[in-house]
Amino acid sequence: MEFSAAEKELHRETVKALAGAERRLYMARVAQTLGPRSHRFLHRELGWSREALRKGTYELESGFRCVDDYAGRGRKRAEAHLPQLLDDIHAIAEQHSQTDPSFQSTRLYLRLSAASVQAELLTQERYDADDLPSVEVIRQRLNELGYTLRAVKKVNP
Repeated sequence: MEFSAAEKELHRETVKALAGAERRLYMARVAQTLGPRSHRFLHRELGWSREALRKGTYELESGFRCVDDYAGRGRKRAEAHLPQLLDDIHAIAEQHSQTDPSFQSTRLYLRLSAASVQAELLTQERYDADDLPSVEVIRQRLNELGYTLRAVKKVNP
């Protein structure tokens, strides 16, 4: 079995243009035309994943499409690991928040920094330092809760 340079380029470009199940089915059809032991050959010659070839062959033979759960991948949000985190952040921020002194907006200004909120969570709410998210995550959650992290200025008469 040998591919010419033009055939290699054709297969590589076709695989680049396809995605998901269509890509795997194309790869499996190419492997099927080449016969047994073609998965190793295609992996060596074209750089195709043997796992994708195996899954594509299964999909081709069974007629079922494997679902790619891309949304289920990755790291979960801190609230998934610590369900009470938002309530505890809100309770701490509520004690130190202040409305706009000029009453021209409904913003809530927080007199604490995100690092201070993290320290309060460690002392008051008894969180473990290893489980608690970073200061950046706490800052983002404060913004999502509607708190503005800015020094409060007094209204000039």
